[in-house]
Formats: sequence, structure tokens, C-alpha cells
Amino acid sequence: MFTKYSVSIENYAERHFIKNFEKKYHRAWDITIDAIIRELQSFEVLLDRGIAEKIIGNQKINICKIEFKIAGTNQSRHGSGNRGIIAVHKDSCIVRILLIYHKNDLRDGNETAQWKQLIKDNYPEYHELL
Repeated sequence: MFTKYSVSIENYAERHFIKNFEKKYHRAWDITIDAIIRELQSFEVLLDRGIAEKIIGNQKINICKIEFKIAGTNQSRHGSGNRGIIAVHKDSCIVRILLIYHKNDLRDGNETAQWKQLIKDNYPEYHELL
């Protein structure tokens, strides 16, 4: 049996990346974010299916990466270039969406190094994990 998680979107993700998706995709974004939240409520299923990837963690918190596609598009999750970085709090059954971005939203170079730096700069509670 899988655990049901509570999902929250952090203010930084909302202000810096999600509003770009809202402007670009309008109603399709509303459908997409609702689907992402529903999927994250059953996070362990995403891990089992390979949709989510554990990047780093400890006994209480895992930092994971997910891929998603925009509703109504013909792209695959992977091919879309859309990513999310989440913190899974195992003890409290909470998933916090830290970043949701398109890979082109980040500067050229190492995508992983860039999102890790964004997490370190904007979420001090996860600094030691990364």
C-alpha cells in the first residue's frame, strides 16, 4: 500500500517559473499542474514507474526530480524538457514543489548544477543535503 502525500507549491517556484507556464499555456497549464499535484500525492508510484528520480536524501527528506508534459501536447514527459524538483518529507508525508521549470529557463551549461544552486540560494533548509 502506498502513502498519500500532501503537496504544496513553494512561493519561489510560483513566482519565478510557474507564472511563465501560466502565461504560455493558459488553461492547459491549469490542467497540467492539477495532474502534477495528483501524481505527487502518490509519489511512490512515480518512483516505481521511473517518472521520479531520487537525487539525494537522508532518513527524513529526499530531493527528487520529476519530468512532466503539458496537457494537450504531443510531447513525451522526457522530450518536453519540463522538469520539477521536489522535496519529499517522509516522516510528515509532505511533498514540497521547490522548482518547476523548462530546461531552457536555466542558463546554458550544467542544468543539475544550476538547479542545485537555486535550491541552495532559496531554500536554506535543504542546503546541507546538496
